[in-house]
Amino acid sequence: MKQSTTQGWFELPDELAAGEPPEARGIERDEVRLLVASRAVMQHVRFRNLGDFLAAGDVLVVNTSATLPAAVDGRRAGSSVVVHFSAPVGNGLWMIELRSDDGSRALLDAAPGEVVDLAAGAGAEVVATSGIEGRNRVVTASISVEGTVEDYLAHAGRPIAYPYVARRWPLATYQTVFATEPGSAEMPSAGRPFSTELVTSLIARGVVIVPVVLHTGVSSLERGEPPLPERVRVPPATARAVNSARAAGSRVVAVGTSVARALETAADGAGSVTAVAGWTDLVLGPGRPARIIDGLITGWHTPDASHQLLLQAVAGRELVHRAYRAALQERYLWHEFGDACLFLRDAADLKLLRVS
Repeated sequence: MKQSTTQGWFELPDELAAGEPPEARGIERDEVRLLVASRAVMQHVRFRNLGDFLAAGDVLVVNTSATLPAAVDGRRAGSSVVVHFSAPVGNGLWMIELRSDDGSRALLDAAPGEVVDLAAGAGAEVVATSGIEGRNRVVTASISVEGTVEDYLAHAGRPIAYPYVARRWPLATYQTVFATEPGSAEMPSAGRPFSTELVTSLIARGVVIVPVVLHTGVSSLERGEPPLPERVRVPPATARAVNSARAAGSRVVAVGTSVARALETAADGAGSVTAVAGWTDLVLGPGRPARIIDGLITGWHTPDASHQLLLQAVAGRELVHRAYRAALQERYLWHEFGDACLFLRDAADLKLLRVS
């Protein structure tokens, strides 16, 4: 069996990378598989069964960031490249990532003063790098376009995709039902399996759904690289709903690692959430466990992804490893178009035992 990923604590077979959205595989968004994992139970269901594991009063927190068409063709030193726009940093500057023309590898040798020609007559000049030779994955660049960069991307860009996705899919394929505010370089993909019908059924069951905004940057970081700073907003109403649920003994479930990062950024040492707006550089992991979250809905991440430490900060290392072993055994599909997992900890076990 050919192995595509060998770093880290497990090996991911190539054939488990979801190369197309579930709709192209003949199923609806909410028909992807869902592994529900707690200390008591490992249960395999369809995502549309999510409501069976939530109770009235539980708070589901979703990311309403919408995906930008953040990949643009370019040329540097006469060679074709792809430029991934990660996030604006003000004054016409953006964090960008340069990649090979097939998107398979990052180009780490960018230098200040280098100019990259972009499609449709635009340009990018590198103004700052990490300063470490051969480690300049995401650099800061001045972008020369007519109008705004977002308008330029709307007509010259396409969604960021990696080689395991064999064909190009329209931008709508990379949006969740919650997407209202464009800003993410890559789809907050944990929300993709939700359908309008599923959201309606959850609300009818008494599940409270509240928003945050975290505009995700590029996700193609290598082993050992921490997550990038990202723009975040936790509204006052969301903070109140989370605090009320915790006071009432209900659960707070984050839809995605982006939501987990947002909520934990807004959490104080006493376990209370306040409204925030700005940037977050919080890195959840062994040294900073989750304080607010009782559950996490997530896709499946490669063994070398920084998301692994965040999962362990929420669910614990042992439970994460058990769930990944089960997912590999049952041949769950990976990446943004793949299957999903619901991690529940501690008090969630009683609810699971009633369902199973």
